[in-house]
Amino acid sequence: MSPRRRDRHGRGPRGPLAWPTVPVMASRRERFDDLVLDAADRLRPHLGNRYAGTEFAVQEVPPTDPAPWDEQVAPLGRLMRATAARTDRVVVYRRPVEARAHDDLDLADIVREVVTEQVAALLGVPAHELDPEVDPDA
Repeated sequence: MSPRRRDRHGRGPRGPLAWPTVPVMASRRERFDDLVLDAADRLRPHLGNRYAGTEFAVQEVPPTDPAPWDEQVAPLGRLMRATAARTDRVVVYRRPVEARAHDDLDLADIVREVVTEQVAALLGVPAHELDPEVDPDA
């Protein structure tokens, strides 16, 4: 007869260590990444063949503090033009965007606007041409 495998408190074998992934279990970082990817997917048809390799990335905060003579507001996003080593890249800064959002719906709107503005700068067109919901006077 083989000995029963129980812990010292008399409980049987434990279940799995983690639950299956469900949307509720996604972290704020993962949800933010999904918002950026959704906004990028909406604009992919506008990029065409020339900019098809454009990368979309998320960073926590901008890389440096502004100089005293620079604008003292943290940027929400940045366009990094292509070099010999990499393709064009649109970066969205998560913490400044989250700080400006009042709720999840507002967060999604801000992310969409930031991505649209950066892609518009890449293409050299006004943002409202890519997304009619963007305010042309903002």
